[in-house]
Amino acid sequence: MGTAAAAAASSLIESTAVQLGRIRVLKEGIHQHLQPSSSSSNVGPVVYWMFRDQRLRDNWALIHAVDQANRRNVPVAVAFNLFDQFLGAKARQLGFMLRGLQQLHNEIEQTLQIPFFLFQGEAVETIPSFLEECGASLLVTDFSPLRQVRRWKEEISKRVSDSVSIHEVDAHNIVPLWIASNKLEYGARTIRRKINNLLPDYLIDFPPLKSQNTNWSCSGNSSIDWETLIADVVKKGDEVPEIDWCKPGEASALKTLMGNEKGFLTSRLKNYSKDRNNPLKPEGLSGLSPFLHFGQISAQRCALEARKVRKVNPQSVDAFLEELIVRRELSDNFCYYQPQYDSLQGAWDWARNSLMEHALDKREHLYTREELEKAQTTDPLWNASQLEMVHYGKMHGFMRMYWAKKILEWTSSPQEALEISIYLNDKYHIDGRDPNGYVGCMWSICGVHDQGWQERPVFGKIRYMNYAGCKRKFNVDGYIAYVKRLVGNIKKRKGENLLNNKAKQLVS
Repeated sequence: MGTAAAAAASSLIESTAVQLGRIRVLKEGIHQHLQPSSSSSNVGPVVYWMFRDQRLRDNWALIHAVDQANRRNVPVAVAFNLFDQFLGAKARQLGFMLRGLQQLHNEIEQTLQIPFFLFQGEAVETIPSFLEECGASLLVTDFSPLRQVRRWKEEISKRVSDSVSIHEVDAHNIVPLWIASNKLEYGARTIRRKINNLLPDYLIDFPPLKSQNTNWSCSGNSSIDWETLIADVVKKGDEVPEIDWCKPGEASALKTLMGNEKGFLTSRLKNYSKDRNNPLKPEGLSGLSPFLHFGQISAQRCALEARKVRKVNPQSVDAFLEELIVRRELSDNFCYYQPQYDSLQGAWDWARNSLMEHALDKREHLYTREELEKAQTTDPLWNASQLEMVHYGKMHGFMRMYWAKKILEWTSSPQEALEISIYLNDKYHIDGRDPNGYVGCMWSICGVHDQGWQERPVFGKIRYMNYAGCKRKFNVDGYIAYVKRLVGNIKKRKGENLLNNKAKQLVS
């Protein structure tokens, strides 16, 4: 959204605690010109449909919803819609998300007295129905570039009453996507300066989240049997079990960022610039990706806290901010402006043409999706990375590139390689089904945000990676041994948990 669009939004939103550039008006209701001093007797409550940014603190969408409710002198509520295994999510992802939402529910109702409603089914049905039931005048929603979410919002805009306004707030990116750029960017080098020029305006501290002026009195029951819900969801997707190395929720996210003992900024940052590409040193990574994916921590909060310690570790902070801001927001840019972000059709012309020219090249090995999923290849390094993802729920970032490129080498076509890599990524990674994941697969297989390299069989002009190159960068045998120990310990804990559960069942 450029200057003209921001001015249009300004005419629709008379006053707000959130920068106007961060807000888009998706639908203009008949009450949007109501002045703060006007009578609110005919104005309904505000509902925040939470989706991508699942947190109480540092949440621009929630700040805007509460602020607008207070200015209209009406109550506010938070609504969340639980889809059935959204984009292939299993127990691993859904359990993590729901346990985080359980904590959010308790805190938001206790500290702010804002009710939290959980719906199950299709959002295009549940959200409009809830808005009609409570007579809402404003729906606030957070931003996602994924096409499914955008289609839901378009359909909801059609289904709700003409009296309902809909505001979309980019609470995920530091520089709002539509402000950073109005087009598909070619790569980090083309978007970096645009984002950095806007950081002084948008990388600011958050205003305090105020309590609502009016208590919720509309119909509806916000009580949720979380334990039963989580148990049912986890059982349904238990072929990909939950992880135990990362505890969900805002408190855990903040502890990971800046905890006293093992927090990233307090104890591990110094090694980030030199260790983040070494799969044998996972402690060199931030560990924030699960929390950022589910919106349990704000990237803006991470950046603000990192800047405070830049004098101590300037190289590591700069490298971290490059990944946190430029690379993450570049991924959102790609998925928003390229609707075919998970297809060969979404590749640049040079890359797609090169891949198709080599699509029939002879492959040394061809593996089925099942063989790849079970790590049944002749490459022990690739097998280790696949097992790390399947059992641990997170593959080291450097290995994700090698992993996806070998799938291109071992499947019958670039499209099949892309489909398999996205399937496995979304099924097993705790941070799957994310713009970063889609762009990671597209970079590795389709050359997105990259350049053409020396032409070779199968890969064409796509950047090549191989086992020998990995051996030059890190201790490959050490990584394979590390994953073997890691998986062994996970299986041992899983077996112990099964025995304990059986013992508890016998006692009861």
